[in-house]
Amino acid sequence: MANIILFDNEVRDRLLPLTYTRPSCELRVGTLRIREKWERWLDGPVAYITQDYLAEKYPIDHGKANYIINGSAMPSPQLVRLIQQMDFNEAFLRGEELIVAKLDEEQIERLIEDDDIGELRGFDLEGTDYLKLDNLWDIYGLNARAIEADFELLTRGRKSEPLSGTNRVVGPPERIFLEEGARMECCTINTENGPVYIGRNALVMEGCLIRGALSVGEGAVVKMGAKIYGATTIGPYCRAGGEINNSVIMGYSNKGHEGYLGNSVIGEWCNLGADTNVSNLKNSYEEVRLWSYPEERFAPTGQQFCGLFMGDHSKAGINTMFNTGTVVGICCNIYGEGFPRNFIPSFSMGGKHALQTFSTDKALATAERVMARRDIDLDIPDRLILLRIYEDTAKYRRWEKG
Repeated sequence: MANIILFDNEVRDRLLPLTYTRPSCELRVGTLRIREKWERWLDGPVAYITQDYLAEKYPIDHGKANYIINGSAMPSPQLVRLIQQMDFNEAFLRGEELIVAKLDEEQIERLIEDDDIGELRGFDLEGTDYLKLDNLWDIYGLNARAIEADFELLTRGRKSEPLSGTNRVVGPPERIFLEEGARMECCTINTENGPVYIGRNALVMEGCLIRGALSVGEGAVVKMGAKIYGATTIGPYCRAGGEINNSVIMGYSNKGHEGYLGNSVIGEWCNLGADTNVSNLKNSYEEVRLWSYPEERFAPTGQQFCGLFMGDHSKAGINTMFNTGTVVGICCNIYGEGFPRNFIPSFSMGGKHALQTFSTDKALATAERVMARRDIDLDIPDRLILLRIYEDTAKYRRWEKG
């Protein structure tokens, strides 16, 4: 079997701040991370070509035969069949963007050294069905199709754990799958618009109202009376409550109380305090403009519904109100009355009236305490990644310049 190497390209910058702390392929879309999808479809472990400061945590490996695959692209039956038929020195393209190439060991070594690997025989993938991220809002925009594909992948040929008779099901009951240890009582579940997948040892408490497509990850908890609309992903070990619509919570994050979250993406190790609310539609119904890291300005999205994008290790205090199209960076601490600004740089603390720098000492100490509650250490590679992000994002914290 050829080695599988997932690479970042310029799309990575359009997926910031979520890709500050991970390669693009480590984003969760549907039930699985993109990397996990490729591992299952191609039956092998994955290596990475990513930013230099992420390389220790996400290393590269290669061999005599190597598939290098765009980390923002997701596998599909059609795309995987094409890949399995590739010869060396062939490439599949979407327009001018490389999606997949098959390279030998010498070519990979030259690629790593940033040397010329020679001309590849290119074939356009026009007409091939697969999913691909190009912008932040694609994470929730493609989530319905991604949950459907992952549901088929994860449940094919398997039998769900029994669903308790205390639940009320609207739609095909076979569209509900419970992994071992999952618990779900006294809920109303509608599968007419998509499947419902409940991961291993997850808990969906009494009184929840659920419309598919929904994916609840391993060890996650959906709190009593939650109202969840598809297509929504509650990642592993998350806490989810209140009202959630078409959003992705990556993992290890909490939105455990009342409040609305819609058309949003929340990273890992985040917390939204009680009664935090997110606007996903402007009063004028106009197109939403969103902070663009590549352009370093607010840019049009073409989207009418667009909520909150929050990077890893960020927190919002109780009663926080996020305006339509808000981007919050890494390690932020947001609190106070009123709407905070629509772009909050990494390592910021404060709210509507003023922001100041959230020092690395305090930010790392907070991250350490939060992760320890889940028996996970903030290890040295992760600390170094966060310190590098602090340096790289200093230009956005303009108040530091006086």
